[in-house]
Amino acid sequence: MKKQQQQVVVAVALLLLVASAGCASAASCSVGQLAVCAPAIESGSKPSSGCCSNLKAQQSCFCQYIKNPSLGRYVNSPNARKTLTSCGITPPRC
Repeated sequence: MKKQQQQVVVAVALLLLVASAGCASAASCSVGQLAVCAPAIESGSKPSSGCCSNLKAQQSCFCQYIKNPSLGRYVNSPNARKTLTSCGITPPRC
């Protein structure tokens, strides 16, 4: 993995951890469960079945994640939308 890609993976992982702490009030919303989707969101590659399962479980939380300044640009990115579509999920309109 290239150094720049490694830095992106680390940055996304840190954002997910920080954001999951902020989502404690919404018990069903756990952005940390989306970490398994980081490779697909970063590269635009096909998401794993675990990623798709977690996305489907967190679907009701997407708008909350999009409105979060730390997460919005990742969750709303073209690769994130591609990942959702690949999992059979319609990207949210918030």
